Amino acid sequence: MQLFYHPNSSQASKEIAFDKEESRHIGKVLRKQEGDVLDITNGKGFFFKAELTLVTPKKCIARIVETKKEAPLPYHLHIAAAPTKSNDRFETFLEKATEIGITEITPIICDHSERKTIKPERYEKIIQSAMKQSLKAYLPKLNKVISLKELLSQAHEENLKCIAHCEETDKKSFKLEVKKQQSVLILIGPEGDFSTEEIDLAKKAGFIPVTLGESRLRTETAAVVACHSVAFVNE
Repeated sequence: MQLFYHPNSSQASKEIAFDKEESRHIGKVLRKQEGDVLDITNGKGFFFKAELTLVTPKKCIARIVETKKEAPLPYHLHIAAAPTKSNDRFETFLEKATEIGITEITPIICDHSERKTIKPERYEKIIQSAMKQSLKAYLPKLNKVISLKELLSQAHEENLKCIAHCEETDKKSFKLEVKKQQSVLILIGPEGDFSTEEIDLAKKAGFIPVTLGESRLRTETAAVVACHSVAFVNE
């Protein structure tokens, strides 16, 4: 099954018109023809089956023949992670977290961050591609990059708020803290870890210091492990 993404389609839509880039992919690359049926998601919980009624290199139109509402994740997982020095590694996290199941992602700038700028358009494309590849109906929300201190001032709604760090202090096991159907926010630091000041600020803001296991993990690995832990608890 090949899944297409069309964010402007809705439950009330009768047909779907694809842009020039997607139309070229459908007609010239995939060699789809009028009468072929496509599987489509709007990234907001709906799957559609749509029959192609027009196929040209510049424009494809499909008539919706079936609409299905998919249940959302039984949990809300928000991971705030520092972009890595190697952009590829952070992109790996985005891809794998989307495949596993995540609700929201916020890139954060920390005291020890080596990368302080991101390419949100590229990140969005990676998330969209991973959503289609893993056949999901919900597109994770990618927030704008902000400082850790800004995030701490905004974090109020989650049932469970955690900060994963490497300092040799008392920490709880993240997987034991997570419960089913929770709203979870976990902070993942940069290559140089969070500073002591940042950890103290997070604790004052109600964040629980946690460990993700015995091994010392890279930023992107820690984020993927946290994502899988929440998904596993909710299976």
